[in-house]
Amino acid sequence: MDAKPASRTFFIEQHSFTAPALEAGLYLVPTPIGNLGDVTLRSLQVLAAADILYCEDTRVTPKLLERFGIKVKLRPYHDHNADEAGKAIIADIESGKAVALASDAGTPLLSDPGFPLVRDCIALGLKVEALPGASALLPALQLSGLPTDRFSFLGFLPQKRNDRLKLLSDVAGRSETVVLYESPYRIVEALEDMVQELGTRPLSVSRELTKLHEESLRGTAASILDQLRTRPSIKGEFVIVIGPATKQPRELSEADIDKAIDEALQDLPSGKAASQVSKALGLPRDDIYARILKRKGRA
Repeated sequence: MDAKPASRTFFIEQHSFTAPALEAGLYLVPTPIGNLGDVTLRSLQVLAAADILYCEDTRVTPKLLERFGIKVKLRPYHDHNADEAGKAIIADIESGKAVALASDAGTPLLSDPGFPLVRDCIALGLKVEALPGASALLPALQLSGLPTDRFSFLGFLPQKRNDRLKLLSDVAGRSETVVLYESPYRIVEALEDMVQELGTRPLSVSRELTKLHEESLRGTAASILDQLRTRPSIKGEFVIVIGPATKQPRELSEADIDKAIDEALQDLPSGKAASQVSKALGLPRDDIYARILKRKGRA
């Protein structure tokens, strides 16, 4: 086994600090989503003390390491090499090494690679430590002006329109705030679909969080869409925060739901009927669709 240094150093504004040695294991390290000053002291300690650092893009993370004078072995871990790299990481940990996993920006596993690796390490009884830190999710939620007591994070919207519409139809009936990610290349299409599926539901769209051109737009999907359409270009990753449904499903009786289903099925096939009732009553589409299938099964 290679000898492991007792500690390594990092620098903050030309001041040198010693990073305590780490036990063998996997360390999940969040990195800033824009402003490098958002990195935590503990993240710097782990990055400096790790025997090996795995990251999505070995061209991006070095900028952070250089800023704080950290020198560490760097290797790629991403969706395309996760199986092979994951085996190598487990072998390294089993040989006594401390391995850090970092996203290019944000927190590992939150719409970023790492879940299969963490699952396998846990199954093998290996040490896994998660550090709190930067993520676009919570700042966007805080800036939205929408309820924060209950929320769901659904990751990136599906790229295929039919899948996106299905997900948004389900969101239409949710009674909690919903947070989604979207790229600048599909944000206009996504908002167009939200106009169709969510109507005048209040929402917030944030981009370039923690960066120079940070921006949050608030209103309805239609009003935000109008603002973005006037721009010559749209840049930055987007976080969409959708307010909860104003209708409360618990106020509806079984008779109300059955009546709405009966009326919808007179003119529509099962799938479209479920979507229509879901939007009209503020109930999850999957629940309505299950009711329709159960009814047809009895028939």
